[in-house]
Amino acid sequence: MSNRRSAPPLHALSWLLGLLLLLGSLTAQAIELEQIAPGFPEATRLAEAEGEHPAKAVYAGETLLGYVFETDAIAPIPAYSGKPISMLVGIDLEARITQATILGHEEPIMLVGIPEQRLVDYADAHAPHHVNERLRVGENLDAISGATVTVIVLTETVMRSARRVAAEQGLIEDPLATPPAEVRYDVFEPADWETLVGDGTIRRLHLTHGQVDEAFVGTAAEHAPETGRHEPEQTFIDLYVTYLNAPTAGRNLLGDIVYEQLMERLDEGEHAIGVMARGDYSFKGSGYVRGGIFDRVEAAQGNTNIAFQDRDHRRIVRMAVEGAPRLTERDIFIIREEAEFDPGEPWELGLLVRRAAGPLETEFVRFNAHYSIPEAYIERFEPPVEEALWVQVWRDRTFQIVVLGIGLSVLTAIMLFQDVLVRYPRVLEPLRIGFLIYTVTFIGWYSLAQLSVVNILTFVHSLMGGFSWESFLIDPMMFILWSFVAVTLLLWGRGVFCGWLCPFGAMQDLINKAARRLRVPQFEVPFAVHERLWALKYIILLALFAVSLHSLGQAERYAEVEPFKTAVTMRFQREWAFLLYALGLLTISAFTHKAYCRYICPLGAGLAIPARLRLFDWLKRHRGSCGTPCQICANECEVAAIHPDGRINANECHYCLDCQVTYHDDQRCPPMVKRRKRYEKATRASSKPGGVNLYPADAAQGSGAKLQRIPTLQEE
Repeated sequence: MSNRRSAPPLHALSWLLGLLLLLGSLTAQAIELEQIAPGFPEATRLAEAEGEHPAKAVYAGETLLGYVFETDAIAPIPAYSGKPISMLVGIDLEARITQATILGHEEPIMLVGIPEQRLVDYADAHAPHHVNERLRVGENLDAISGATVTVIVLTETVMRSARRVAAEQGLIEDPLATPPAEVRYDVFEPADWETLVGDGTIRRLHLTHGQVDEAFVGTAAEHAPETGRHEPEQTFIDLYVTYLNAPTAGRNLLGDIVYEQLMERLDEGEHAIGVMARGDYSFKGSGYVRGGIFDRVEAAQGNTNIAFQDRDHRRIVRMAVEGAPRLTERDIFIIREEAEFDPGEPWELGLLVRRAAGPLETEFVRFNAHYSIPEAYIERFEPPVEEALWVQVWRDRTFQIVVLGIGLSVLTAIMLFQDVLVRYPRVLEPLRIGFLIYTVTFIGWYSLAQLSVVNILTFVHSLMGGFSWESFLIDPMMFILWSFVAVTLLLWGRGVFCGWLCPFGAMQDLINKAARRLRVPQFEVPFAVHERLWALKYIILLALFAVSLHSLGQAERYAEVEPFKTAVTMRFQREWAFLLYALGLLTISAFTHKAYCRYICPLGAGLAIPARLRLFDWLKRHRGSCGTPCQICANECEVAAIHPDGRINANECHYCLDCQVTYHDDQRCPPMVKRRKRYEKATRASSKPGGVNLYPADAAQGSGAKLQRIPTLQEE
């Protein structure tokens, strides 16, 4: 006997699966009804809404109240974290927002920093605005300081998804619909009947009695009295149709005077078609005489059927075109504006043929004359493209972008012409202090453009999967700064950002300068200890990266080791623990210059790694003198980036240019002092009677003058 157990019957499995699906759907609907209670408190049930976008219709009994939907599948716009903000949005039948509920997000500024309730209140403020309103942060909606990008993305997510659903459900006109083609009234070519038929201006439908009889085969009217009464090849109807608004068609068929009169009678958005025929069947019939309705012809475009009444009808008294056949019926039908007819789209004229199937029954067969207007007669328009959110943001922040561009241009000039500026310390020193103040106030507190290690982690994760430029372009100030920093890393290293563009670093620098002027004692770590403490910030960076591989959100929480959010983004308006941490680091900087930047900052470590690829070494040193024996620059370097042997550690240098000022100072730098003394000695020798004459350096060019040779240091 076999030990295998028999499989359960198939119908039992199907019944069980159906029961589970039913219970699951009931549970999901109950949850959704609870979720939409703020926007539709009287809702009793939900039903799937028709359309491409996933939305549900909200009912109170059998009364439709509106629609509710999640934004992830409709308008997933990447926010600051690189991921969209998930929203539940409801709209009523007037296309007004009834609720905007946050379902989830991964915004770092909200995870640790700004209370979540502030974002919830901001989302609720979208009701009861209309979906077509242009909501602007700071105008229609209150901004959340420090979370500008987040709230901009949230608003665009709500409004864009709401507009799409409202348009699809017919609550508003579709803003992305392609505009209808327009007739080119300046295009006219004289033509005869044969030419107009040949180029498609006039389309023909020719039916024989045999074709019509065949169409009724298999219907109840197959054996109607009309069947077989005529020869199969005999013409049933020879029908022609054209679009008269086009001048090449209308003017040639009707003549100039009649065409102009017809165009004057048409209102905006109305169109005229010409229908002409001969044969045994009349396309007009007699229904329009009795009830004013043409029951044998109707136009159709897309899903719209266009019926004609006697008020839409005009007769063509005389055909003006040459070579036209003798047509027994010549008529004009007007398509009214409410049909939303697009002359650029294909349409058809339906001819209905009716035959009796019994004493009280009738069968209909429809024959279609298809029409597509020649492209030369119309002008088509490109469908409107929904403007990318980052484009709107860049346009709204034109002032900030211009001011930042000016500041970066000034900094670029300082870097490029540093060899000239360092010779004039009285110019460079106030220029640097002014730029540091600009960095703190404009880049930091006004524009909130403090770069962070979170940006690096987000960028690395986006490269690992789902990279999107839009998520980085959404904040123009951050994008421009990161682009500038990327270039400066290759040219000068990390020092340009750390020494000039970091708002928190600039705060520390300004505080230390003020402390030194007030003669606050400075504490310097011994170089051996200092050199080992450098590694601490790299360890912090690696730890944050390791945590981010498990959870980026968790890494963003640990990234609070950076005081940037407290001191810059939130302008010291935060809980006491964060506030004391930031103020403590700033206080330490008064005694030890930029201690946080030197030993803790993971952002500085993240910039130092790619900075090793820098292409140029702009900082000058005196070979054989700097470090051995001269230690002036090493002792005066405020961040201790110069080794005792005179080498500059570019990974730790903040590019303050103090060492370059000393390099050119002939009163303090020993090699420059010696050079100055030699020159002065030579000058005194030349001033004595019989001394050697000195000439300018350029005197040797093009003349026979010779320069006095000055002994070198080695010779001395």
